[in-house]
Amino acid sequence: MPRARPPESLPGTPTRVVLPAGTRLFRVHSATRSGTAANPVPSHCLWGGGRFDATACDRYGYLYAGLTAEAAVCETLLRSIPFDPSGGPRLLPYPAVRGRRLSFLRLARPVTVVSLMGGRDLAAVGQDSWLVQTESAEYPFTRDWGHWVRSRTGDWAQGFVWPSKREPAHRALVLFADRYPPDAVADTGEPPVDLSSEEGVAWLNDLLEPYGTLLAPPVE
Repeated sequence: MPRARPPESLPGTPTRVVLPAGTRLFRVHSATRSGTAANPVPSHCLWGGGRFDATACDRYGYLYAGLTAEAAVCETLLRSIPFDPSGGPRLLPYPAVRGRRLSFLRLARPVTVVSLMGGRDLAAVGQDSWLVQTESAEYPFTRDWGHWVRSRTGDWAQGFVWPSKREPAHRALVLFADRYPPDAVADTGEPPVDLSSEEGVAWLNDLLEPYGTLLAPPVE
């Protein structure tokens, strides 16, 4: 249940999904690290951070990605961006893309993840759609649940996969660097998109246009 503490044991058997070698991944990330490098910095237990980040309570490197470019961009950049009530496009603040890029990755090895895609998958870990759909104000709770699922599934659970909140037709995932081989995530060889460059802004606006969104120009 939302905000409830996890039970002592799993109420069901988590659904295992194997993502085969060759699976394409798309990742929006800081330009200060490579696309294949997991984020090693734990989030605060209570403030900021992402849905399934590590914290001081459970330390691990984590790598978020989408199985499509749309999932990666929407999941990362469209959080809490409201629609214009007059019908105009939503404006994504330019600082949201400064120093960020989109990398094109692939799995070089199969990876096994816990599916959080449907109601039965979620019920197996004692939850409902709140776990993968709630907004960022409740991420401290989803992080705690994520740590609990990790602790009850063992090393076979190398990550989670779920429907992107902001593009539900596509899938988002997180991989846990303490559970997959260091060479499991590889570059495809395609150059990353610098989202704050002139070419990157044009690419991003093309992708965001069907979502009623445009990148706001930088403030001089």
